[in-house]
Amino acid sequence: MIDKVIWPERYDPGTSAIYALNDIDIKAPPEVVWKLLVDAEHWVRYFPAEDQVSILSGEPELKLGTRYHRVTVGYPMSLTVTECVPNRRLAWATTVDGDDTGSTAYHGWVITPSDEGCHVLTEETQQGEFFLDVIGRQYPGALYRYHQDWVERLARAAEGEVAKLAG
Repeated sequence: MIDKVIWPERYDPGTSAIYALNDIDIKAPPEVVWKLLVDAEHWVRYFPAEDQVSILSGEPELKLGTRYHRVTVGYPMSLTVTECVPNRRLAWATTVDGDDTGSTAYHGWVITPSDEGCHVLTEETQQGEFFLDVIGRQYPGALYRYHQDWVERLARAAEGEVAKLAG
């Protein structure tokens, strides 16, 4: 059985303006995928679009309560890790820097062990005028496409790590 994101009420997909779900089977153990996900300042190594990430709260990796900043497709954002179960679950809440409309997002990752490695699912909801305008009106479907690229690159990176260890 594949687990899903545990949604705080305000971010529930049923009441959110924008929602995306992406998933992939990865031929790597959950620990390898986890290491890539929590190493946020180095996401750029496998996902070039995430080249402006900095952890603000001093930790070398994401953990519960970590505050970090990133610029995603040109928009600066502040994030806080709200769920962290090593090798299984990671989630964060996002606000857009400088946005006075109160727009927010919630992004979760779920790693489920499988016979071949693991299944990775990522879901995100977005609420508020900023996201409605940018993602909903200007670039419909962009959130899904962005995350699909991310999970595919994550899979290649994790499988590459496994190959290095084996070789």
